[in-house]
Amino acid sequence: MDDEENVVIEEDYYAFLNVPRDASPEEINNAYRRLSRIYHPDKHLDPAAKKDAEILFNKTKRAYEVLNDPHQRAIYDNVGIKGLETGGWEIIQRTKTPSEICAEFERLAREREEKLLQQRTNPRGNVTVRINATDIFNSYNDEYGVDEESGFPNIEVSGMSLSQSIDAPITLRDTVTLGGQLSTHNGTGSGDVSFSSRRLLSNSSWVQGGLSIGNGPTINIRTFRALTPRIFGSGGIDFHFNNDGIQSGIDSTLAMQLDRRTMGYLTWRAGQSSSMSTSVIRDSETYHTGFLVTFGIPHSFISFHYTYKFKDNQLRLKGAVKAGTFGAMFEYTAQKKISEHNTLSAAVSLGVPTGVTLKIKLQRANQSYSFPIHLCEEIVPSAVFYATTVPLVGYFLLKKLVFDPISKEEQDRKIERQKEANKNRMAEKQREAKIAVNLMSATFARIKSEEENRRGLVIVKALYGCKVKETLDENRDDVIHSEFIIDVTIPLQCLVKDSKLVLHESSKSQLPGFYDVSVGEEKELFIQYLYNTIVHETLIKDEEVLRIPKHSHRLNPI
Repeated sequence: MDDEENVVIEEDYYAFLNVPRDASPEEINNAYRRLSRIYHPDKHLDPAAKKDAEILFNKTKRAYEVLNDPHQRAIYDNVGIKGLETGGWEIIQRTKTPSEICAEFERLAREREEKLLQQRTNPRGNVTVRINATDIFNSYNDEYGVDEESGFPNIEVSGMSLSQSIDAPITLRDTVTLGGQLSTHNGTGSGDVSFSSRRLLSNSSWVQGGLSIGNGPTINIRTFRALTPRIFGSGGIDFHFNNDGIQSGIDSTLAMQLDRRTMGYLTWRAGQSSSMSTSVIRDSETYHTGFLVTFGIPHSFISFHYTYKFKDNQLRLKGAVKAGTFGAMFEYTAQKKISEHNTLSAAVSLGVPTGVTLKIKLQRANQSYSFPIHLCEEIVPSAVFYATTVPLVGYFLLKKLVFDPISKEEQDRKIERQKEANKNRMAEKQREAKIAVNLMSATFARIKSEEENRRGLVIVKALYGCKVKETLDENRDDVIHSEFIIDVTIPLQCLVKDSKLVLHESSKSQLPGFYDVSVGEEKELFIQYLYNTIVHETLIKDEEVLRIPKHSHRLNPI
């Protein structure tokens, strides 16, 4: 069970005062004075209202005290309310400046991460199953259009490989890796067991030594060093002992950061396979591209790839071209993140002389499962068509029948756990919201009257909760009755100042008069308002910034 699913939602003092996280002392003071005029107990004569006002005023005062004090604000920004509740932390930090507090928090966070690192291992694994399905499409290549054999095509597993490794931190500077791999191809198998130890020499360099035992022992040494802030180098040498003697190999890479998003690499390898290659890779928020040129023995080639990233859909589309002395290849890939820890991809490779290959890969955390399926030894249109369409149809069927139900079930369980963890807190917030709305009645009437007289900003209707737009469409002219939608007209009107309303980038559930109607679920805010006696409407997501009035919110005249 993830810890984040059981975290009790804390107060957001910035959202409660409706100020940005970088608010100046003047903005914080103004927000405090505005809320004090509503919640100060002396503003209410009724004993019950005075008692209720004390609750909201004390909360307002506490938010002001924290954000108005540079030391408390630095602790709150970095650690949250728990940091303020730890007296020792607060006393110690009184001797430090806010910037020193931030640096101290970052140092402690790093130490916690290092301790956790020493307490866990990092397993990585890969399973590859190579499938030969060329018999499916070879029949189409028969010169006379007659199959020599009848029955189902012969599909076989031509090879398989399994590898697994475990990283075990020994100290903060030393990490040991134990791994092994087995592989078989057309009835011939091999395998090895490897052990390596890496030592962090400094923040800019490390050295690693390793030993593997399989078809004769192999000893290797690798090192890395950052030469400048923008240039680093790595290299290694290995010695393989077998019946033919000792075979050695060496490789080295020099890398340079060309700009903020572009890296250049120069690599040299010598041994049984010698080569010199250079590559340029650029990575941005929307795409990833790379260009590689390699001159070597036995093969030289040139390659280019481009990946477009669809951030909202967690989808990537990739195209790659490779040509050289071995032949030529074109490959296109679709990669989709199907859950928090799972990624599914399908690639179609068209090559000469390799033919058509479909590659399906599932990445689950640090484990990957690959299934290269060789469909045809030549580029046949039917093989290309089926290699492209079958994965698409299969994915949409799996998504509809398997992935979506599992994802929804996991999300529902997560929401229920969050609701249970915050059950008492949300009941308290709901009670506070009702108290706040009752205390706002006089302020609401005054501000609304002032705005109507100046033909300014008047909130006609404001609704906050889950699926507000969908519910409005179904009940446009009716009063909405839903436990997941609340009327927040009064709280929003009280936040209007000089015919303007600004809500900052934080959950609206933290505003006075609001509460979280359903923990863990997406929420939205609908506002219908008058400005210059003209009707305007807008709908925003829970943490979206809002600034009204806006001309784009104006409804078209009927």
